[in-house]
Amino acid sequence: MMDSIVLIVFVTFKVLVFGTGMFYAIKWHYDRGQKEKKMDKRAVLRAGGQVAAVFMLALLGMGLFTFFITRMTGLSLTLP
Repeated sequence: MMDSIVLIVFVTFKVLVFGTGMFYAIKWHYDRGQKEKKMDKRAVLRAGGQVAAVFMLALLGMGLFTFFITRMTGLSLTLP
């Protein structure tokens, strides 16, 4: 009983802290973007696409790395 109360309190605190931090981070970036509207929309879209592509490649690389490491160490990857 006590463990679940502590868990609820810590999870609630964590959500509040991260939520507040994300709100202010988004607000700061939005306000900064309003000041610097000189940037071309195509440049922003291109940069966003590059970030998404790098993220997907990193995700694929990490998945393949994990797969090969588990195969080399003999871990079973079958589902029950």
